[in-house]
Amino acid sequence: MPKLVIVRHGQSQWNLENRFTGWVNIDLSPAGIAEAEKAGEKLKGFKFDRAFTSDLIRAQRTLDIILDEIDQKDIPVEKDVALNERMYGDLQGLNKDECRKKFGDEQVKIWRRSYDTPPPNGESLKDTADRVLPYYKSKIEPELRKGKDVLISAHGNSLRALIMYLEKLTPEQILQTEIPTGNPKEYILDDNLNVLETKYL
Repeated sequence: MPKLVIVRHGQSQWNLENRFTGWVNIDLSPAGIAEAEKAGEKLKGFKFDRAFTSDLIRAQRTLDIILDEIDQKDIPVEKDVALNERMYGDLQGLNKDECRKKFGDEQVKIWRRSYDTPPPNGESLKDTADRVLPYYKSKIEPELRKGKDVLISAHGNSLRALIMYLEKLTPEQILQTEIPTGNPKEYILDDNLNVLETKYL
């Protein structure tokens, strides 16, 4: 039975500063580096065949640290923009509290937590899913079907889209799903890639 492990990157510098990050290429904070190291410690004993990550440094660096911790730097790694964080458009770089003052609490909540309402010039969660899931089905599922164990290091919303698909959640359920930084989640799948068991490690 194949295993899939997903992990949200460790805290970034803009997570720390409470800014909308999206596709801006911000590195990990010192706390984020420590979270990635801790994720690696939790994954000792796992043997991965392939790893996938986004086009953004915070997810790539998290993956590099994990692979270093588990001494598996030699496995094939594929990086793709399809796994990038949700694109926050005009909100990128803005402090979330400042946005609430400027646009109002309710409007910011709609942009952050509705399924299909994007912020100005950005993506909704539905838009994010529309690029994440075809990539998953075309690139990652074939590896799992071969019985390969796969590690994905990505972002809160790209992983939210994937979790929604894997766990068959509704838009309402996925919007209530929090994904902690630097905390690996394991999926044990059957031969048809149905989820048999899942847990945070």
